[in-house]
Amino acid sequence: MKLLRYGPRGKEKPGVLDAKGRIRDLSRVIDDITPETLSRASIAKLRKLNIEKLPPVRGKPRIGPCVAQVPKIVCVGLNYRLHARESGAAVPTEPVLFMKAITSINGPNDNVVLPRGSRKGDWEVELGIVIGTKAQYVSEADALKHVAGYCVVNDVSERYFQLERGGNWSKGKSCDTFCPIGPWLVTADEVKDPQALPLFCEVSGNMMQKSSTADMIFDCRAIISYISSMMTLMPGDIIPTGTPSGVGLGQKPPRFLQPGDVMRLGVAGLGEQRQRVVAHS
Repeated sequence: MKLLRYGPRGKEKPGVLDAKGRIRDLSRVIDDITPETLSRASIAKLRKLNIEKLPPVRGKPRIGPCVAQVPKIVCVGLNYRLHARESGAAVPTEPVLFMKAITSINGPNDNVVLPRGSRKGDWEVELGIVIGTKAQYVSEADALKHVAGYCVVNDVSERYFQLERGGNWSKGKSCDTFCPIGPWLVTADEVKDPQALPLFCEVSGNMMQKSSTADMIFDCRAIISYISSMMTLMPGDIIPTGTPSGVGLGQKPPRFLQPGDVMRLGVAGLGEQRQRVVAHS
C-alpha cells in the first residue's frame, strides 16, 4: 500500500493510492497516518480494504508529510561510499548518527525556506525507514520486522550552520522545512529489497545525485539494529539512511541552494518530491 496525507497544512486527511495512482479517502476508516496506524495489526486491517470502494479525492490536493506525530528523526551520516570520499572523510567503522528536529518536517512539495543567515544550503536525497513497532536491542536478523514502510526524505542541510559554527551537525539539519517526507509511506511488503533502490536528485534541471541504495556502507538491517542498541526506536520514528555522492558541498567549486532553485528527487517505487527554494521573509 501507498499511504499518504493530503490537504492544507495542519488539516491533512489520510489517504491511499489506488491501482491507477488516484487518491482515495481513508478518513472514514482511520483518523490519520500516525504511529498507531503503523502497527502490524492496523496495517493488516488496511490491507483488507477494497480500495476501489473508498471515496475518490477530487482535484490535485496538496500532499502533506506522509506520517503525523513523528516522535523523532534519527539520521545516518556519511553512509554512502562515494559520498564519504567526496566529503574527504574516512569510511566510517560505525554508523554516524545525528538528529533532525521534528519541527523540520515538511510536505514533499512544499517550499524549502532558507533560514536567516543561510550561506550554504544543500540537498540530500535519502531512503527513509519508518518504524512500525518498538525496537530495542534488536538483531540484524530481526531488524526489518520492525519496519512499517519506507519513504523519500530530503535531508536539507545548511553547511555553514552544520560545519562552521561549532557544536554538532543537528543545528545545520533542523531548520524549519528541512525535512520533506513522502509523498507516500510505502508499506514494507511492497519493497522487496531496500538495498536495491535507485535514487536521484535534480537541482534546477541539473542531475546532481544518481545512485543506488546498494552503495550504502551500513544497510537498513545494520542501521536499525545499531540505533536500537543506543536508543529505543518507537512507532512513527523516521530514519533517513544517508545520501549518495553529488551534494552541493562536494561540487568543484561547491554549489549551494539559492532562492528560486527547484529540487526534484525520488527513490524508485517510493515516489518523487519537488520543492522550490525560497528565502526566509
